[in-house]
Amino acid sequence: MIETILMTHSLLTKLFLGFLVGGLFMPMMTAKNPQSLKKVSLIYTFIFQAIITMIAFAGLVAMVVGEYPMSLAIILMIVIWAVMMYIEIRKHKLVKIANLENPVTYKLIRGVFVKVGIVQILLVAAMVVLMVLKAKGVISL
Repeated sequence: MIETILMTHSLLTKLFLGFLVGGLFMPMMTAKNPQSLKKVSLIYTFIFQAIITMIAFAGLVAMVVGEYPMSLAIILMIVIWAVMMYIEIRKHKLVKIANLENPVTYKLIRGVFVKVGIVQILLVAAMVVLMVLKAKGVISL
């Protein structure tokens, strides 16, 4: 049973990485209608929070069912989850209050979207690499 839970956690993480990569194209898809970025950002934030919460829940279930002790790896995953949620909420609030009719502001917001997306991808990818290295016995966390 624990294998199924860990597999679900892993698959959700891969889905999330794909979602984050797809999110990098949002500013380009809304270039003709800058105001649509607000709506798209709201939907993106909802889906982002849903997927990342599913990942956290699957991880929590795996930790409890598998009776894993609170380790540095688990603490790191929790911290990354909290940081990513904070960053995403701040990004959405920034888009929500921005005057996207102003071309300079829209260009700045597009840059923020891409930069934040890249940081989020790097955070998730770094955690995946750490967990793969841990599973192979290369490092111990």
